[in-house]
Amino acid sequence: MRLIETKDIWKTYIMGAEKVHALRGVTLNIDRGEYVAIMGPSGSGKSTLMNLIGCLDTPTSGEYTLNGADVGSMTDDQLAVIRNREIGFVFQTFNLLARATALHNVELPLIYSGDPRDVRREKAIIALKKVDLGDRMTHQPNQLSGGQRQRVAMARALVNNPSILLADEPTGNLDSKTSQEIMALCDRLHQQGNTIILVTHEPDIASHANRVITILDGRISDDSVLTSGEKTRGRVA
Repeated sequence: MRLIETKDIWKTYIMGAEKVHALRGVTLNIDRGEYVAIMGPSGSGKSTLMNLIGCLDTPTSGEYTLNGADVGSMTDDQLAVIRNREIGFVFQTFNLLARATALHNVELPLIYSGDPRDVRREKAIIALKKVDLGDRMTHQPNQLSGGQRQRVAMARALVNNPSILLADEPTGNLDSKTSQEIMALCDRLHQQGNTIILVTHEPDIASHANRVITILDGRISDDSVLTSGEKTRGRVA
């Protein structure tokens, strides 16, 4: 089932007298249940594309449909609702509240959704157990390792049962061993039916996905489905 559909997406920024085209006619489709990596060098447009997919920004022109909804025509308030219900964000810097417990950090999206307190707590506990942190619920971020903090961030992203888990350089602040653990968790979440979109510049991280979309100079330069052999070689490299 088609989850994401973009048609001829352009994103243009006005910098004084100059127009900067961050995206130049991007057309792509992502189906529900896919595991996709978006790659590209710095300045390629991959972060701009991530912001558009995540409804953090809107295109200058073109069409973006998410789960059947026309994103390009939405107001800021409507976009905020879509972000809360449809998209779970995981960032390189975790973005956790320093003085809140893991449980409260995971509850935050549910507060914005208006869920009652007992429902929030139950859903947050389930999400933390899903990422193997059932025994760390009362810990604050400074009492957790980097990998555990990223797991809390992933539980928070999953707690609303979103259509997409959108991860921006999810291992960027982690050592190699912890990065492997986080990617193993992403693999497991995908096997459980989650749609995952990774934004990364690291080939070994991208090799966990089943499909890699490469952005260069604001355009899609390659869109490939990885074979099992390519995935294995990518992780060895």
